[in-house]
Amino acid sequence: GQDRRARQAGQVEKEGVFTGRHATNPFSGERIPIWVGNFVLMGYGTGAIMAVPAHDQRDFEFARKYGLPVRVVIQPDGQALDGATMPAAYEGPGKLVNSGPFDGLDSEEAIRRMTSHAETHGVGKGTVTYRLKDWLISRQRYWGTPIPVVYCEKDGVVGVPEKDLPVALPPDAPFTGEGGNPLEKVAAFVQARCPRCGGPARRETDTMDTFVDSSWYFYRYVSPHKSDGPFDEAAVRYWFPIDLYVGGIEHAILHLIYSRFWTKVMRDLGLVPFAEPVTRLFPQGMVHKGGEVMSKSRGNTVAPDDVVKEYGADTLRLYILSVAPPELHMEWSTENIAGSHRLVQRVWRFVDRHAGALAKEPRGPLPAELTEPARALHRKVHQTILKVTEEIEERFHLNNAVAAFHELTNEMGRLELDVIQGPGRAVWRETLETLVLLMSPFTPHVAEEMWQRLGHTESLVAQPWPVADAEAAREDAVELAVQVNGKVRGRIMVPREAAEAEIRRLALEEPKVREHLDGKQVLKAVVVPGRLVSLVVR
Repeated sequence: GQDRRARQAGQVEKEGVFTGRHATNPFSGERIPIWVGNFVLMGYGTGAIMAVPAHDQRDFEFARKYGLPVRVVIQPDGQALDGATMPAAYEGPGKLVNSGPFDGLDSEEAIRRMTSHAETHGVGKGTVTYRLKDWLISRQRYWGTPIPVVYCEKDGVVGVPEKDLPVALPPDAPFTGEGGNPLEKVAAFVQARCPRCGGPARRETDTMDTFVDSSWYFYRYVSPHKSDGPFDEAAVRYWFPIDLYVGGIEHAILHLIYSRFWTKVMRDLGLVPFAEPVTRLFPQGMVHKGGEVMSKSRGNTVAPDDVVKEYGADTLRLYILSVAPPELHMEWSTENIAGSHRLVQRVWRFVDRHAGALAKEPRGPLPAELTEPARALHRKVHQTILKVTEEIEERFHLNNAVAAFHELTNEMGRLELDVIQGPGRAVWRETLETLVLLMSPFTPHVAEEMWQRLGHTESLVAQPWPVADAEAAREDAVELAVQVNGKVRGRIMVPREAAEAEIRRLALEEPKVREHLDGKQVLKAVVVPGRLVSLVVR
């Protein structure tokens, strides 16, 4: 009795049962337990899936609930995932690990290689699964766009001439609550003349599904006052396709499918020169509270005004963006808002301690020679610019950008007394101003105030985005996680330019790693540059 759409969108509690049976993974030969789960739909694909808990949030939640293993097979850039401790599934790109002969491949390339392998060995083939069905657009209700046709006994179905469009809804339709379409009860609306023969005709009383309107309304945004056509074609050519569409995941199988269909129809009619309305789609996750989707019907909503009154709008914004990647659901916790508030206060205190003096001092370039603390802070600033820019522009993992703010403020707290005097003072100014600029999209109000206190007269919105110096951001050494059979067992520091053979040697000599190698044979050692070493033993 659970709603199919709610199950598909992950809005129901995941439940399942082990069947007692197993399937054999045709790639590895492993025995895989077969479970029945309520979030797997018979109409989706074949109705049976290979769960990958580390890289699908629905599978992850199911595995955690029933104590099933979470095996990492894709490692992202910049972090080493551990299936035993990761708080959520990682659904982005990366390089394969724990995947036999496919280890080290980029995930997209691995899909192609695995598909080819399956077809070569006769265990599977690549296919595209379509879920699009016919769309019935007529609705028996008042609210909607009238379908512009009339029915004539002589001429049959006749379209309303363009000069008579749009067909307007009658303002006196009776809403009685007795059922049926109110338009059918308005004689002046129903009784019409045939545009072709002039004889009596009956006007269509069904209205269009409101999804018809939402399939193309955004084209009107570029020319909302145009009265002799749907939109200005020159304006559409300039603004479209849309660079980025951010919307709820629940729209991906309805509104967005319809809008794509509508665009293709307009392309075929010569109204637009492109086939897709959107270049990049980013579906956002849902907000949960107490394990359920936050909604008015459940009575578990949180009034933002109450949070703003206690903490301020900037803290609320920062908290929402920091909890989880925006494509995943976030679990609301009023108690955890305090952490975001502390970050805002900490940055404010840094600015407050130094703004008065810095605002009066002349600005100049950084000195050629820096002390080691100043050089370390300068490096961290430019690493933060790179990280935040990448997370905003490429990955959209805004929570990782907020984590970078925490890391930079920790480094500022560690080095403040060492860099606020002498040649390091210019680095301290650079650090404060860069941090305020980077935080401005997240905490715009307090950032604007801090920017002015640092001696600037122009608004933050007029400032260019900080540009990182890649050379300044380079570390002399990098930390690599060392995995043994998929689990992180140690970490090593290696020179940035170290050869793979040297990295393998250091990994094998790491004391904590050696504890897990005693008496075992190392079958494979895969080095993922700048990230990890994966050892396969038996």
